[in-house]
Amino acid sequence: MTATSTAPAAAGRGGAPLPFATLVEEAAEVTAVHARRTDTEAAFPAEALDSLRRTRLLGLLVPAAEGGLGGDLGDVLTATRRLGREDMSLAMIFAMHCQQVAALVRHADGKLRDDLLPRIGRGETYLASVTTEAGKGGALLTATAPLRQREGHLLLDRFAPIVTGGAHADGFLVTMRSPDSENENDVSLVYADRGQLEVASAGRWDPHGMRASHSGALHLRGTVPEHQVVGEHGRFRDIVTRTFGPLAHLGWSAAWLGTAEGALARTVGMLRSARTRGSLSLDSELLLTRIARVRHRLEAVAALLAHTLDTVTHEDVSRPRVQLLVNGLKVTASEQCHAAVHELVEIVGLRHGYLRDSPLALERALRDLRSASLNFSNDRLLLADGKLTLLDAEVRLA
Repeated sequence: MTATSTAPAAAGRGGAPLPFATLVEEAAEVTAVHARRTDTEAAFPAEALDSLRRTRLLGLLVPAAEGGLGGDLGDVLTATRRLGREDMSLAMIFAMHCQQVAALVRHADGKLRDDLLPRIGRGETYLASVTTEAGKGGALLTATAPLRQREGHLLLDRFAPIVTGGAHADGFLVTMRSPDSENENDVSLVYADRGQLEVASAGRWDPHGMRASHSGALHLRGTVPEHQVVGEHGRFRDIVTRTFGPLAHLGWSAAWLGTAEGALARTVGMLRSARTRGSLSLDSELLLTRIARVRHRLEAVAALLAHTLDTVTHEDVSRPRVQLLVNGLKVTASEQCHAAVHELVEIVGLRHGYLRDSPLALERALRDLRSASLNFSNDRLLLADGKLTLLDAEVRLA
């Protein structure tokens, strides 16, 4: 795990524990083998998910006492960055799954916790998030679909236009309008096993980038026991503030940074090889200054990611200055990582940067990173942050 972690690793052959870095590298190697094909076909990275199951990285955040690896948020970001070097879609799938697991670890109790966390820890349960609705996009704090109660059970009937990896999920965390409430701000979070639902895909998934994320529309119908509510009815805002929001922006930013890091590493490797760099001269001042700027962009994002991780680990995440920092990380990472890969395309030109069959895979990275500013719109975050900024006349930075 992280340098200070004492959590056990998954067992290898013969029962001996494998180091965390070994588990992550195994998953990254499998991801790399299939990344080009899954992008071309817009196919879910099933082989990579199998490796996350086999290594038990799906249970990274599950406490060791409950059957998981007992890792922390720093471990999630480390693994996400490494996976992002090979495939941003897979990195985002992993980060969003870990966000769901964190919500269960922090907010679920009783029978739901006892039944579900060991399954996740064994790598049996991959979770998808169902928060989008037609007409409201990714706004987390409202829900229009009503949750109904009947004889100790909850009735779900929920359409979501975007569900990352949902067609392949073993379980779902679903936002619904709380029972007996007409207020769309009264939102409940409910867990549903796939076997408790009718899951119907709606429409094709053929996007510009993030093609392997397979984030198509789903319609979920079914009945679950009342105890599968996560936290209290109507209190999803608390989960968003403490868990969903910070983990989303940290995890996404790690995926974007890993994607840009991988693009830079492949480009530097090509430039250092006289056999592959062609007409590109390492004496070019334009090339040297541009590649330095790319490195500086990524160093800045990495530093902001580390600072934000430290802040959310040690401070009250509901404080406005911490919310500003978390939102600022998302906006900055989305803009700077995309700009860095765009600069790399300019550096290496048409042949190495723009062609889809280039081994540098810059074209794929650029398409994938174009989604970053749209994945919960930067404009929406900046609007909220503008209001928060005006409330802090002394500018107390986190």
